[in-house]
Amino acid sequence: MSIVRHLTLYRHRPHRRRLASLAVAAAVRQDTAVWTPAPISVVEPAAESLFHVTVDLSDAPDLATSHSRAGQYLQLRVPASEKPSFLAIASPPGLAAAKGVFEFLVKSVAGSTAELLCGLKRGDVVELGPVMGNGFDVDRIQPPEDYPTVLIFATGSGISPIRSLIESGFSASKRSDVRLYYGARNLQRMAYQDRFKDWESSGVSIVPVLSQPSDDWKGESGYVQAAFRRAKQIFNPNSTGVVLCGQKQMTEEITSILVADGVSSDKILKNF
Repeated sequence: MSIVRHLTLYRHRPHRRRLASLAVAAAVRQDTAVWTPAPISVVEPAAESLFHVTVDLSDAPDLATSHSRAGQYLQLRVPASEKPSFLAIASPPGLAAAKGVFEFLVKSVAGSTAELLCGLKRGDVVELGPVMGNGFDVDRIQPPEDYPTVLIFATGSGISPIRSLIESGFSASKRSDVRLYYGARNLQRMAYQDRFKDWESSGVSIVPVLSQPSDDWKGESGYVQAAFRRAKQIFNPNSTGVVLCGQKQMTEEITSILVADGVSSDKILKNF
């Protein structure tokens, strides 16, 4: 192929040039990222295929204090894999500064960095990237008297940043209707059940929704969005805030339902 012919073809394939540029940029960002080594202090089962992982930040106070808002995340690398895993920080902002730890809820997926992480032991060292993301902008649904209704939706390991939100506090006890719809395949896959009573005492009503429940299950079943449709509880869309985290189809359908009912898209919070 002549050089002229080659260049002509290349000019007509801008999508390839863009993909190549993005790949190079991503590689450069990863190579120049600041990685902080830190030891594991806890790895223990949280639910079926889910693990509690705690990383000791005693020697990384700057990283600890950089977690400022629920819903933020970071990259984590393990020695046996060069590919980092993106993990939402499950512990509330301020805990790292107070106790020197980050806590995560990690889903173990075969062949992934997360699976390797869940197989580590106390004292094993991982590397953490900087805290990223804007988290949940709770100021958009404040003050509580103006937004007495807050609807929270989470599925699977998406409950991780929701835990951070609930335990960091967003004036739930000062609102009249705060509901968490939490979807999982079954009770064995539902994490943080040991925290439900504390969350409820803070003002959050919890609605577990199981997609594959056992025969003796008496609660909500199916998908979260279907359970919410069935509830048909009246709320004022002008004074309603929403928090979403989890499976893409769920977040898209819930958003469509609520926007159609008059809830402002500006009051629907996601951890981007």
